[in-house]
Amino acid sequence: MIRRLLARLLGVRVRLLLIVTFVALLATIGATGANYVDARRTVLAAAQDQAMRKLRDDVDALAPAIPMPPDQAALDELVRSVSGAAGAFYGNVVSRYGRPGSIPAELRAAVHAGSEMRFQRVVSNGWPALWVGMPVLTVDASFNRHPSGLEVYAWYDLNQPSAQIQAFTVNGWRTAAVAVPIAVLVAWLAASAVLRPVRRLRDAARRLAEGELSVRLPARGNDELAELVRTFNHAAARLEVSVGELRRMEADARRFVADVSHELRTPLAAMTAVNEVLDDAALAGDTGTAARLVSSETRKLARLVEDLIEISRFDSGAARLDRRPTDLAELVSASLRARGFTGQVETGLPAGIIAEVDPRRIDVVVANLVGNALRHGEPPVFVRLSEAGGLAVLTVVDHGPGLPENVLPHVFSRFYKADAARTRSEGSGLGLSIALKNAELHGGRLDAGNEPGAGARFVLTLPKTAAKTGEP
Repeated sequence: MIRRLLARLLGVRVRLLLIVTFVALLATIGATGANYVDARRTVLAAAQDQAMRKLRDDVDALAPAIPMPPDQAALDELVRSVSGAAGAFYGNVVSRYGRPGSIPAELRAAVHAGSEMRFQRVVSNGWPALWVGMPVLTVDASFNRHPSGLEVYAWYDLNQPSAQIQAFTVNGWRTAAVAVPIAVLVAWLAASAVLRPVRRLRDAARRLAEGELSVRLPARGNDELAELVRTFNHAAARLEVSVGELRRMEADARRFVADVSHELRTPLAAMTAVNEVLDDAALAGDTGTAARLVSSETRKLARLVEDLIEISRFDSGAARLDRRPTDLAELVSASLRARGFTGQVETGLPAGIIAEVDPRRIDVVVANLVGNALRHGEPPVFVRLSEAGGLAVLTVVDHGPGLPENVLPHVFSRFYKADAARTRSEGSGLGLSIALKNAELHGGRLDAGNEPGAGARFVLTLPKTAAKTGEP
């Protein structure tokens, strides 16, 4: 559940939506910020130009009536007559009206040192404001303009331009609040349109992996996705042909093995009967040696044929169970006695562990596990039976060298030999594979490993009761 949720959160659709949302937010912030800077510059410049033009017009209209040099009364009258005027200066004479003490010192120094109007934006009591200062110029006999020494300063409120800028910014963010969801919706629709064929291709690939080799997808259009679908269809068609050929060859091989094994049964039965007669004759010399060798090899060949027939039943799905309630301790003991293993193993077989099994198949498993331990391990060999919940557990442990790590993955493979130089053995090479198939046919399992402080360990786990469904 958590893995599926993480897969959705890290999927292409979510990543695409995050990328589009990030780009939309970045573009909106950038555009709004740039527009804010430009609007602020434009609105404030217009307000400043208007304030400076108004101050110049008012002072120019009153300048001819101002006596030079102006006295205190003239400065006071000038301040009262100019809208927004905050003070006037002529040398050491300062107007008594307005608020000359609030004029920024930097602005006064700039105006006093030059012949141009100057301005300075300030924040007063949390509100933006504009100070404007200008020197009053006079014209000499040569019609040259130069400062008269009279300076006029005015103060203007910038609340209205600032409100306009703020309103513009708010509108920008409102636009962003609408644009970003629209961009996300468009991205969602685009992602759905792109990912829909990808999901179909994923589902088809999953069905192909599950063995549905006939799956194909309709290829529409000429874009990259359509080309990918056509490539998938071509690969699926080639795979269907190849797998069909392999299945046919495998079926032929299985049928050949089964047919050969069945055909060998009759002559092997005759050979076995003849060998028994030769064994009873107790021949001496080279003739006896040859007879015993032929008898031994015939028995091995007969066992190999029986194992091949058994494994072919599993391969063809013809293997069946004849379940019956069975005391596993009695079954294991009987299997050991029948093969003469009783004196070679140590057992721990508590009575009363009843399971619904096919006795013949469990007998084969026990014979293979114990026989394998005796052939390839070292004594003592332990055979223990236990139960845990609804499971019966049979453990076979020897005290040999154990199973090498590189052998463990192949221990149940057919005809696998850990030692490549060991080309001959008493077994058929199919015993452990047949034991595994019998365990799985019962709904159980067979595990191979190494016992700490001992040798190889094989553990057969069987359900004590048969499954209700799904069993042949």
